[in-house]
Amino acid sequence: MNDQISLGAFTSVDFESARDGTRLRDPRRPRPRYRPFAAFGHFRELLKDKENTAEVFKIYDALPSGQFVPRVRELALSPHGEALRASEPFLPPILDDHAALRRHPEGTVAHAYCDFMEREGLTAAGLVEESEKSGSQSYDDLIQWYGYRQRDTHDLMHVLTGYGRDALGEQCVLLFTHGQSPSHGHLLLGYAGALHLKRLVRSEAPVMKAVRQAHRTGKACPPLVGLSIRELLGKNLAEVRAQFRIPDPHWYRVCHHVWRQDGIDPYDLLAQQGDEVAAVA
Repeated sequence: MNDQISLGAFTSVDFESARDGTRLRDPRRPRPRYRPFAAFGHFRELLKDKENTAEVFKIYDALPSGQFVPRVRELALSPHGEALRASEPFLPPILDDHAALRRHPEGTVAHAYCDFMEREGLTAAGLVEESEKSGSQSYDDLIQWYGYRQRDTHDLMHVLTGYGRDALGEQCVLLFTHGQSPSHGHLLLGYAGALHLKRLVRSEAPVMKAVRQAHRTGKACPPLVGLSIRELLGKNLAEVRAQFRIPDPHWYRVCHHVWRQDGIDPYDLLAQQGDEVAAVA
């Protein structure tokens, strides 16, 4: 503990801990500050390069949710949460062990996840590296464990929902995430990103219907952060979608169809509109 922090600076949250002694919140962790102007600045940087994932994490840091710590407390201090921490202390090694995941039967979430990650050239460890570029400090507390689980299940959300890694697919997954765990960061990235796409790519594609469907789906689906990811990976993908009320992403597919009819590649939207992107930036 930092000797420069006075006892009067602590709150009851700083003293809450799990049965193994892990604190809910490390008292050295800075108090979150709501900085909307900083968030919009990072959003503008992200518009210049959608692969600059570090800017996404900076937006989350600038728009903290007041309900985040209560959600952490509800899961992490419960018997279920403590069991999850014992069996899944850190998800990337589990998610990146494709040899083990491939031992599950065909048709499972595990196979679909491996197919997706290998096709896209992604790893869970790579997402960790990108998040570390934001410069945020890590702390040995339950907030950190919960935040890591939210981060590390991002690509799993793509697999479960059927949204790709194209620009619209990312907006849809962000709003699916907001439905699961509301925050202004997800709202900004999801809806402002969708409006940006509509301005850049003039067409009849129902972009807003697509992102609103994703938002509703996230609200109806149980939060993935609180599920056993090991168990989820071993289940049949079609059965999971039915159980979690995840529909076919109809309006997202309609958008892709409309764009292709117009001669536009849905996976290369921003590159095709390069001159307009430069003008906006």
